Amino acid sequence: MPLSLAGSLAAALADGGWRAKARPSQLPPAGDWLGWLALAGRGWGKTWTGANWVHELVETRQARRIALVAPTAADVRDTIVEGVSGLLNTAPAWSRPVYEPSKRRLTWPNGAIATTFSSEEADRLRGPEHDAAWCDEVAAWTDPQATWDMLQFGLRLGKRPRWLCTTTPRPIALVKELLKRPDVVVTRGNTFENEANLAPTFLAAIRARYEGTRLGRQELNAELLSDTPGALWQHDWLERSRVKQAPELKRIVVAIDPAVSNKEGSDETGILVAGRAANKSLFVLEDLSGRYQPHEWARVAIGAYERHKADRIIAEVNNGGQMVEEVIRNVNSRVSFKAVHASRGKVTRAEPVAALYEKAEVHHVGGFATLEDQMCNFTSDFDRSRAGYSPDRVDALVWALSELSGNIEITTIEPLRI
Repeated sequence: MPLSLAGSLAAALADGGWRAKARPSQLPPAGDWLGWLALAGRGWGKTWTGANWVHELVETRQARRIALVAPTAADVRDTIVEGVSGLLNTAPAWSRPVYEPSKRRLTWPNGAIATTFSSEEADRLRGPEHDAAWCDEVAAWTDPQATWDMLQFGLRLGKRPRWLCTTTPRPIALVKELLKRPDVVVTRGNTFENEANLAPTFLAAIRARYEGTRLGRQELNAELLSDTPGALWQHDWLERSRVKQAPELKRIVVAIDPAVSNKEGSDETGILVAGRAANKSLFVLEDLSGRYQPHEWARVAIGAYERHKADRIIAEVNNGGQMVEEVIRNVNSRVSFKAVHASRGKVTRAEPVAALYEKAEVHHVGGFATLEDQMCNFTSDFDRSRAGYSPDRVDALVWALSELSGNIEITTIEPLRI
């Protein structure tokens, strides 16, 4: 070992490294475990823990070929690799990996290599071999079981290949399965354990809005919640009918539930893409919801309309009125557009759509974690102030599937003729 490297290593060990800074719950458990499941709330330090665990495996030469798996390619790049607590920013100066995005690869000075993978492309894990894996936000993976299976088949190098899953809990089948395994150790933690490293304004805001709500119990306290009593949807229905891809579709629509404002803490704009097959089965294809300026959500929706070759955009106009159509027409005046005015309450509109799910007539193509959580927390006595959020994604979903199934009261605005 070069003298400079040996000196840096000695200094790091003398300082205690990341273990000296970590809370006890963030340290790898003792024992001969195969997997470590860290179920923790937002801001607990899951990414920081995962990154430092990987660095330690590399530095101690326990791992030479590592798989890094996240929900999307953007997630693995922006969080695991380049994030504030990711691998590049937590690496000691003497052992900082070189990142080659085009190769989806990080290479450490001692020759260890980590390869990045996305749950959107589970088959990329078919073939590569690894001796360790860090799986981030596994409960939000697009295709959890297929991605997990492909990873496990390749986790076969070295004397004791191990994996770490860092995730906010959701009651998906894979998480439930891992919790039952005797060779898996489980760490649980909540957001407020890391209070010293979180902005006071953030803590005050989330306490005011989410503490005591079911969403807060899941996202902050990391509770694995069963189905919400009285919820219109159940997680088991979604898992039962989930598919990897849709068949040929006879109709495709893009539905929009526009937000009134785009300020911090404001509602999202719900944007959902769905289609109907020849046998009348319905398929949810994309959830593009988010906080957007009006011109932004219009571009996102029209981009989906063009990408999927959809035959209609549907938008609720209760709050925006004629402005909603004008925003869309300013981006593309030729789209086929329907304005929808909600004459009934959210629950009344949603109940027929929930019934379609119960009868297994609706299929999600992949996973939509945020949408599905919103669905499975939406009850017949839904109260926005109590829940801490507005069901914008559910609203867009209901408009899309109601249109496709024929259960909708609409006002039609014909496309402009150019």
